[in-house]
Amino acid sequence: MFRMHDLIFMYYTGSEHMLPSTAKVLTDQAQWGLGFTSALSPVLFREGASCGGCYEIKCWDDSRWCNAGNPSVTITITHTCSPADPNDGIYGGDVFYAHFNMSKPAFSQISSRGAGYVPVLYRRVPCKKQGGIQFTLNGNRLSNLVLVGNVAGEGEVPAMSVKGNQTGWISMKRKWGQNWECDTALVGQSLSFQVTTSDGKQATSYNVVPSDWQFGQTFSGNQIY
Repeated sequence: MFRMHDLIFMYYTGSEHMLPSTAKVLTDQAQWGLGFTSALSPVLFREGASCGGCYEIKCWDDSRWCNAGNPSVTITITHTCSPADPNDGIYGGDVFYAHFNMSKPAFSQISSRGAGYVPVLYRRVPCKKQGGIQFTLNGNRLSNLVLVGNVAGEGEVPAMSVKGNQTGWISMKRKWGQNWECDTALVGQSLSFQVTTSDGKQATSYNVVPSDWQFGQTFSGNQIY
């Protein structure tokens, strides 16, 4: 069922609400299958654990700000809101409130208001994605950083492992959001990944990355079913 959220809901138009670890994701939403996106206030973002999860958002029934028929939109969480001034009360990404700071395309699906705050209803929903899970290889020769995205189902990833063709399975550590790292030297090895979502389901992609991979490349693996 929907939870009532009668406080704040706005869209952003610039990059001031993007954190460095997610700015790259937002530059190519089609590749990552993100669709409509939103930032999430700290109380729901949970220090990055909610990154990748999906919510259905519905404008609260009021003709002053809701589109006709009160349609809903499903958004993918990609980052957190900018910190709020504690004197602002309900504004910005205040830690005490459930707040969605949405992209303009997502916001326009439910409200024709030019900008600002509107009350909403929201609920967690499964993520529907096309294609496989995406793995972008970043970092350097001493520290591997993998950005995982386009995860179906729960969307949230609490655990991830990597395996080189010369290693066993290595548990990775969350660096931020859906950026995962390990300090084992993996350059020159073909790579396999195992992704676990918050409901315990797993997707294992064997040798999805060839041994001649380069930092900055993105590869598609198996999906959560």
